[in-house]
Amino acid sequence: MGLWRTEILASDTQLNQRSYYEASCSRNDEPRLQESIDADVLVVGAGFAGLSAAIELARGGMQVVVLEADRICSGASGRNGGQAIVGFASGQQAFEQQLGPADARRAWDMSLEALDLIDSRIAEFGIDCDRRLGYLYVADSPRKARALEQEMQRTERDYGLGCEMVHGDAVRAFIGSDRYCAAAYEGRSGHLHPLKYGLGLARAARQLGVRIFERSAVRSLERGTQLRAVCDRGQVRARFAVLAGNCALAEYGPGVAAEIRPRIMPVGTYMVATAPLTQAKCAQLIARDAAVCDNNFALDYFRCSADHRLLFGGRVSYTTMTPRDLEASMRQRVRRVYPELATVPIEFVWGGFVDISMNRMPDFGRLGDNLYYLQGFSGHGVALTGLAGRLVAEAVAGQAQRFDLFARLRHRPFPGGPWLRTPSLALAMWYQQLRDLI
Repeated sequence: MGLWRTEILASDTQLNQRSYYEASCSRNDEPRLQESIDADVLVVGAGFAGLSAAIELARGGMQVVVLEADRICSGASGRNGGQAIVGFASGQQAFEQQLGPADARRAWDMSLEALDLIDSRIAEFGIDCDRRLGYLYVADSPRKARALEQEMQRTERDYGLGCEMVHGDAVRAFIGSDRYCAAAYEGRSGHLHPLKYGLGLARAARQLGVRIFERSAVRSLERGTQLRAVCDRGQVRARFAVLAGNCALAEYGPGVAAEIRPRIMPVGTYMVATAPLTQAKCAQLIARDAAVCDNNFALDYFRCSADHRLLFGGRVSYTTMTPRDLEASMRQRVRRVYPELATVPIEFVWGGFVDISMNRMPDFGRLGDNLYYLQGFSGHGVALTGLAGRLVAEAVAGQAQRFDLFARLRHRPFPGGPWLRTPSLALAMWYQQLRDLI
């Protein structure tokens, strides 16, 4: 599981205070916008995508201002599963169908570049974020084991991503659980501490001259040859703007990008962190310090932290309400995978929203000549957001070929309009979860 992108809703503020990530690192406050500023580029959203874009734009010699509605990486970028994954949530077949095999391969190669970009930024800027390589896909039924093997074989044949595929008793060498009947290990993907990484990106952006303002939500955005973003206490005028927050939620308001909001659905997903275990126990639970994800539609994803906790994510919600029985239900999910952890305390509980597009493909594009947007990461955002920031910076600088490959992807709005799309999605997801039980 990669990234869910959202701003904190009022009902989730207390929940986010129980985030393991927030508790395991320190941050400094940035100022609010309280003046009128002129810039070359305005970036809306100080998550991975916005900060990545700001870094690339500043390197190109542009004056960049970043406006964040809450705090740096306080939404998805600081609350996600920390899993940096090759490829896209839609799978490669969707890219092949829309773009053809050659451009589908170019998109795949860029997803590998996204992983390399994480490591190059960690090295260049000295970001200490517990980076690890290794990823384990697991299946909990014979049907899903066959689907996993077919997908891994196809990916290796067509895209060169090798993996170790095992079945039956051999699965135990990779994961200490009887729940799974098949597993596939690949070493290109991996995991990290997302908030430490995001705060490191923010430090890098500031070093390059980027101005970042927190608690400065954009209330309206006037379009034209010059863009003007209005906040509660100030404004920014710029030649270009990048919308790198989530326009699907009300935090940015309908006046910012109403036309792209229907193409994104926020789906809640949640995480827990156990009390610290021993290093030996973590190695028993998950070999090679890998991140793990099953191939169910409503999936579980988990890994061990640098201080030897189990970080476990899963469960979904199709409203913006936090489930009342969240901690108990998450404990039950952990117990299904690792019964021996039934009595281990859960010390942190938090959550957020995946910004899912209808086809699970990333949604990048333009609104006019000088307003760009990045959304629809659909659970693969830890790596893909960095690439998105690089591509949009290239486009602003006049080199748009790679950005336009993604902009060619066709997207449809969720059915039902603003009132019925959430119930419609909930019904569809309920059906998919029933299929997971087969």
